[in-house]
Amino acid sequence: MSTELIELSNALARETDRAAASLVAIHTEARGSSSGVVWRTGIIVTAEHALRRDEEIHVTLPDGRVVPATLAGRDASTDLAVLKCAEAVSPLTEISDSSAIKPGSLVLAVGRTRASGPVAALGAVSLVASERRTWIGAALSPYIRLDVGLQPTAVGGAVIDAYGRAIGIATPRFARFGAIAIPASTVDRVVDALLQKGHIPHGYLGVGLHPIRLPDALRQTLQRNEKTAAIVVEVEPDGPAQKAGIMIGDLLISFGSQAITRVEDVHAQLSAEAIGKSIKTKYVRGGAAQETNIVVGERARGGK
Repeated sequence: MSTELIELSNALARETDRAAASLVAIHTEARGSSSGVVWRTGIIVTAEHALRRDEEIHVTLPDGRVVPATLAGRDASTDLAVLKCAEAVSPLTEISDSSAIKPGSLVLAVGRTRASGPVAALGAVSLVASERRTWIGAALSPYIRLDVGLQPTAVGGAVIDAYGRAIGIATPRFARFGAIAIPASTVDRVVDALLQKGHIPHGYLGVGLHPIRLPDALRQTLQRNEKTAAIVVEVEPDGPAQKAGIMIGDLLISFGSQAITRVEDVHAQLSAEAIGKSIKTKYVRGGAAQETNIVVGERARGGK
């Protein structure tokens, strides 16, 4: 084996050990586990979808001790959950702002198993987008897709760059294949909100929407280039949309300054900052364009 390969192998092993000192195994089932990162002293971050329950959570610390942890909050829109654990006292010391990450950059996905200790997978960044919305509407900025074989036990672990810095949390949740790194900036924002409120506020309109192709004649009437819009298939009684006069069968064609071509165009504007704001909405009813203002509400869990 060449000297260069030996040096690379040793460097990867060192970075795995260094990251593993801030990783825990999370077990909420009789068998199996996922990973978590000690993001701050006493605070563990993991992948929300891998956290199977809200109570009776235990974690295996780097020194092998099994201790209880309590759920501070979870947010499915970013696939992040935050746990409190007084014994988790070795947070990551180097966190990247992700600004230097480029496609082709080497990364390590590092986790911890319940019984066997650290696990690691070497891969590369396959895509970096300045921002991408999850299908629930949360913004990941940047969106970092990984070409890495992510083991189930490493889900919720740390993604480490070539400098040994954590660029985010590993999850397969928002990737059609491979995995992504939920960026550190998003993790910090979600941790702050969950510790303060226990949940992430999201705006909602109280409607069910479905994409629809606009007839050519209607597009000509509206002088609209976009071929698709969103049809209202459900209206919540006494919800923000109903209060603004929206009815089942209306075609939403713009929301605020954004033309609606798909349902995600609406979801993308329902951030916490939008709650309480009056948003001009254009829609079509009976072939005629109309306007109304919808005051964005705060979505309850399970709301639309």
